[in-house]
Amino acid sequence: MDGKEQKHTADTYNTIAGPAEAGFRDKGSRFLAYAYPVSDEQEIKAIVDGLRKKYYDATHICYAWRLGPEGEPYRANDDGEPSGTAGRPILGQMLSRGISDVFVAVVRYFGGTKLGVPGLINAYRTSTEEVLARCTVIEKTLDETITARYSYISMNEVMKVVKEMQPAVVSQEFDNLCTITLRIRRSRGGELRGRLEKIEGLTVAG
Repeated sequence: MDGKEQKHTADTYNTIAGPAEAGFRDKGSRFLAYAYPVSDEQEIKAIVDGLRKKYYDATHICYAWRLGPEGEPYRANDDGEPSGTAGRPILGQMLSRGISDVFVAVVRYFGGTKLGVPGLINAYRTSTEEVLARCTVIEKTLDETITARYSYISMNEVMKVVKEMQPAVVSQEFDNLCTITLRIRRSRGGELRGRLEKIEGLTVAG
């Protein structure tokens, strides 16, 4: 599904599948828009540093980002443009699409003619619209991790639960006392935990 908001449940949220880029021009000014899926502020900082190095001669590099299922934390940066004319319009497009774990930067090269506040807002908003329209929106699940410890003789019972509920197996160790770490979407975590705890001698952590 490209550039459109999807409905999602309590343990899912929407993000973008991969990076994209787009361009926009207004009265000689060039706007280069870039969108990236991101997971933390350290990753965002590395992208910003890379863009500033690549476009060292740009007039402005404005951006916004949102992280996590609730879209918090978030930030909007005008990078010297009049307050509220760049970062906020970029962020507004993310909000209107209901996407998070997303970073969008718009690189501006001044074309000699001032755009004014309405013109700047339109340029940054349109640039962001263009780049997000090129992104594929995907659903990301909120997962929880469960670690179970059990005796080797309980192996078949544990594997039966794993086969039926299909959690992701993060790691497992087999010995007299076995350990398995599983990841499953949050809405099904309680069921998985409950079924495992019914196995005699098994203890659950996480």
